[in-house]
Amino acid sequence: MSELTLISHALCPYVQRAAIVLAEKGVPFTRREVDLAHKPDWFIALSPLGKTPVLQVGDTAIFESAVICEYLDDTLLPALHPTDPLQRARHRAWMEFGSAMLNTIAGFYNAADAVQLQARRDELVRRWGQLEQALPANGPYFAGERFGMVDAVFGPVFRYFEVFEALGQGGFFDGLPKIQAWRNALARRPSVQQTVAADYPQRLTAFLRARPSELARQISGA
Repeated sequence: MSELTLISHALCPYVQRAAIVLAEKGVPFTRREVDLAHKPDWFIALSPLGKTPVLQVGDTAIFESAVICEYLDDTLLPALHPTDPLQRARHRAWMEFGSAMLNTIAGFYNAADAVQLQARRDELVRRWGQLEQALPANGPYFAGERFGMVDAVFGPVFRYFEVFEALGQGGFFDGLPKIQAWRNALARRPSVQQTVAADYPQRLTAFLRARPSELARQISGA
């Protein structure tokens, strides 16, 4: 395969998703960080939507994390999708569910007032409850013993909640034992651990505190 470069932003969960898949494939790649507040011309030329991640495969650029992950699974072993078409479609559906959860998380940390913050919290709790019903009884991963693409999607999702809890915003997983076990298994997975720098919690905390939001007001002293 051609040389791979993952164009990244330090806090982007979609970048983490692609980096986890690359790590699971065991393929060498280079990361190139970009400042999305001051996008250079070379990045805009590679990413028509102006977002990370972008995967450069030799001279060809692929944008959008879902497309990047599918390309990597099509071309590199081990496969992270099930071989059965119906199960593969089911997994892709839950991947989309994970992307929707990221949008709700953004709504949570951007909520303008306490009413909106509670509404987004309630929505997150409801979504975790839906996901609890989809998980196998034995685990530890979404499909049981085998790590797959859905796990790569949710590793970065759970990472937000580690920081939320450290800031006094806990209770999202109460009464959800399968979610708790899955979350803990992903936190121990080397591919998930290695996708962010050691100072990621501090950087995310600074980002959250800088938002003009109700959450920022509530955690200002945390």
